[in-house]
Amino acid sequence: MPTDQPIIITIDGPAGTGKSTVARLLASRLGLDFLDTGAMYRAAAAIMIDRKIEEEDTGTLVSTVMGADLHFDWSQDPPTILAWDTPIDHRIRHADVTKVVSFVASIAELRHHMVRKQRVIGAQHPRLVTEGRDQGSVVFPDAFIKFYLDADPEVRAQRRIDQLGMDTSEISLEEMCRRIVDRDRMDSSRSDGPLVCPSDAIRVDTSEIEVEGVVDLLERRTRERIAATLDNGR
Repeated sequence: MPTDQPIIITIDGPAGTGKSTVARLLASRLGLDFLDTGAMYRAAAAIMIDRKIEEEDTGTLVSTVMGADLHFDWSQDPPTILAWDTPIDHRIRHADVTKVVSFVASIAELRHHMVRKQRVIGAQHPRLVTEGRDQGSVVFPDAFIKFYLDADPEVRAQRRIDQLGMDTSEISLEEMCRRIVDRDRMDSSRSDGPLVCPSDAIRVDTSEIEVEGVVDLLERRTRERIAATLDNGR
């Protein structure tokens, strides 16, 4: 990897496709920083719940999140998200946060705030792998290379159950699948930063590929793009 040049790699896709894990491992292999933008929206959702802010009171939520100054401790691997300079990563994967994060992410003013913060992060960490739902389409439209991960809804539902440490006595696969599909619909239909596959993104179906295989594929395609760029520059 050239160490003297900025490089932004975006990985977008719906919930349960392995974006966060893949992005973190790809960043590690390539010697780049890793940005989990989903953690930012989850942190906002946790703030709404823990501060008992009503869903209709979006103004208070946005001002509270702005006051929390969400940022990352880049000395940790993966980077730890902080609110009011206090780590909040232990809270953001809880089921109650998962239930409302799509609603929180649909608030236009909050998204605009998050996009600004993410672009600042990109300027501060110009060698970056970033994952989310609008990274290649909205936040970093000129990214060096873009990926879009997808998978069968049932596969994604099972992954989410495993990620949350739940079992079928707590939630059925069918119910989790329904929630996944509902979130896809909400994320894809919102007016600000909808979930879309950028026209210039490389689409990867992860349904039947293990995480390491997905990382291998993305690393190979990235290195091929880098080699082609260097050849063209000679």
